[in-house]
Amino acid sequence: MFTTRPELRGTFGMVASTHWLATAAGMATLERGGNAFDAAVATGLSLQVVEPHLNGPGGDLPAVFYSAERDEVLVLCAQGPAPAAATIPAFRDLSLDLIPGTGLLPAVVPGAFGGWMLLLREFGTLRIEDVLEHAIGYAESGFPLVPAISASIANVEQVFRDEWPTSAEVFLPDGVPQPRTLFRNRDLAATYRRIVAESRGGSREQEIDRALDAYYRGFVADAIASFIERAEVMDSSGRRHRGLLSGDDLASWQATLESPLSLDYHDHTVFKSDVWAQAPVFLQQLALLEGFDLAEMGRGSADFVHTVVECAKLAFADREAWYGDPAFVDVPVAELLSRAYAEERRALVGEEASAELRPGSPGGREPRLPAPVAGALAAGIGEPTRASGDTCHVDTVDRHGNIVSATPSGGWLWSSPVVPGLGFPLGTRAQMFWLEEGLPNSLEPRKRPRTTLSPSLAFRGGDPYLAFGTPGGDQQDQWTLVFFLHHVHFGMDLQAAIDAPMFHTNHFPSSFYPRDAHPRQIEVEARFEPGVVEELRARGHDIELTGEWSLGRISAAARDRDGQLTAAANPRGMQGYAAGR
Repeated sequence: MFTTRPELRGTFGMVASTHWLATAAGMATLERGGNAFDAAVATGLSLQVVEPHLNGPGGDLPAVFYSAERDEVLVLCAQGPAPAAATIPAFRDLSLDLIPGTGLLPAVVPGAFGGWMLLLREFGTLRIEDVLEHAIGYAESGFPLVPAISASIANVEQVFRDEWPTSAEVFLPDGVPQPRTLFRNRDLAATYRRIVAESRGGSREQEIDRALDAYYRGFVADAIASFIERAEVMDSSGRRHRGLLSGDDLASWQATLESPLSLDYHDHTVFKSDVWAQAPVFLQQLALLEGFDLAEMGRGSADFVHTVVECAKLAFADREAWYGDPAFVDVPVAELLSRAYAEERRALVGEEASAELRPGSPGGREPRLPAPVAGALAAGIGEPTRASGDTCHVDTVDRHGNIVSATPSGGWLWSSPVVPGLGFPLGTRAQMFWLEEGLPNSLEPRKRPRTTLSPSLAFRGGDPYLAFGTPGGDQQDQWTLVFFLHHVHFGMDLQAAIDAPMFHTNHFPSSFYPRDAHPRQIEVEARFEPGVVEELRARGHDIELTGEWSLGRISAAARDRDGQLTAAANPRGMQGYAAGR
């Protein structure tokens, strides 16, 4: 079938990401002798510069990867927790029913830098100066702006000028920067250069440790803590608030390595992070879909779309009722992923579109959903409520057999004011907590918010095989699921599976402020056959037709049993690319 690009093939190394300049940085890192981990770090650090509307150094990071040397799949958790001072009463005292989506109140510990450094230290081979070289170059010498960055800055121009002057200094030096012009962030370049200078000397590991000290206990942490102590800024509640994050919150945190969750499906084993992220909904959907003959239904058919959507509704209902930081709550994850539970839940999939949010009762436990919060509107600073693309993704594979899938996000240029002197804003992931006591994802001090970030890794026939992922907030584990089903059930290569028409449901509450839900709603790319769309409407689905190439920004990289490497990237948005040889 026609594809927008070829599926890349080679034997040396592959990098796929959401921006061509970051992919080039990762490929150059492989060419200089680095492995897939070095390449992922160089790509991720570059993404923080060239996609500032989608992520930044103040954001967060999960990754799932296979280490050939250890013959082990591991999960990297670099999702920073809530501040120690962040309690439900503290927010209620501010007359808030939801945590704002922007500003300083929703800031959590910025985990991305710590995560990249842990990956580099434990599994990489290069020094910090090597992997930061490209990011510093892009920030210092400039990079061409994609239209989406210019549009993002234009959207918040007046807010920057009126309320967030530190952001105006960085992103509006001479007005709204125009698409395809060179943009420089010299403050960020200086921050990275100082980290390199303060870390230099001794072993590779010692340098990385000193870099972590510079960020979490040194000049970066000092700048963040000082700014939060004195600043009171406008946020999406329409009011000005001070932040809660402290220097001690940063100094006491570190990224961690964890065991993955997994599920077997049609000769594949898929690995995901634990329930501090939404990631297990991917596995729950697979368990539900295992009872249907998707291949017989046909790709893109009304039966296929209906079945996938109805199973998604059930899995995401469980996300709402049960998922939260497992260090704080007892999540019945074994029951949620069991075949018996999937079989019980599968019986709820009918011929008509369900209008309900129906969590299950794993292990006989009674579910509890958050109470609806009425009247929450984005004011002061508006942001997309469904964050359809405000994230990045990178996949790398190398000739040694290492495979990395990582989804950095947060710290968007419009999320929070730039920290003076550092050149980047903080993330706002705390908006994903509920201010209702007793829920798995209720706000608690030092608790991880249930993130939407969800990289994926799969084995095939017992062999390490595929890394894949996408930006897209709540849609991540829907778009990547459809991609995976296209690949597994219909024999489509990676690029064809990415290019195929995409869809998702907005049935359940959004993870982002103001937490809206749209029961029965499916967004469908306009490339779907009109007859399919009409049949879905006849079944009770509320169909929203989107642009022909509008949903999903998936990238993927794989290693076949014979040592051949493959990669593909999404043409939507006109900036994702894969490279390899």
